[in-house]
Amino acid sequence: MTIHQEGYKTIFIALLFVAVIFLTFNHILPGQTWIHFCLYALGLWFFLMIVRFFRSPKREVLSGENLILSPADGKVVVIERTIEPELFKEERIQVSIFMSATNVHVNWFPISGNITYFHYHSGKHLIAFNPKASLENERTTTVIETDNKKKILIRQIAGALARRVRCYPVVGEPVIQGEELGFIKFGSRVDLLLPVDTKLDVKIGQKVVGKKTVIGKLL
Repeated sequence: MTIHQEGYKTIFIALLFVAVIFLTFNHILPGQTWIHFCLYALGLWFFLMIVRFFRSPKREVLSGENLILSPADGKVVVIERTIEPELFKEERIQVSIFMSATNVHVNWFPISGNITYFHYHSGKHLIAFNPKASLENERTTTVIETDNKKKILIRQIAGALARRVRCYPVVGEPVIQGEELGFIKFGSRVDLLLPVDTKLDVKIGQKVVGKKTVIGKLL
């Protein structure tokens, strides 16, 4: 387990914040009491939670021909047919994965192929469960085209707590299944917009693991 590069600055700020609180409290109330030890425990817990949030696990990719792997850790909250309005403007199967603050927040490419489209959208920070979040929140849209000319859209969506979406793909470049797509800070959602003939292997409420859980198979 390592710490993701997106967390270095935040972890440093959290460390400074905790240190300032400790020093200020000890200056105001010198001498050690049970209140001091409770504050130390709370500050340590807060700092460790920040560090834990930015963990980046090392995992082997469960690869397979035409398999679509989960791009994130979390829970499947939406499976439905919908019209994708940004690019395809046609019916697609939407699979949405909600990431709570306790989940790993690294995102991975669910399949290998070439990046044919990428766009960053600034926006609101509605709660990620809100149906409007897909179209109104801060988000990125990335499209991967496979060797079989199938196109998969991945949408990273910032939630109510998330304040930054990081996405690394470059249009025209090839990507490999399981490589890092990006990172979303503090609670968020990832949508997959899949071809309508995709054979799904997940259901609503199922917990999924990035790079491991098979979302479905392209036919």
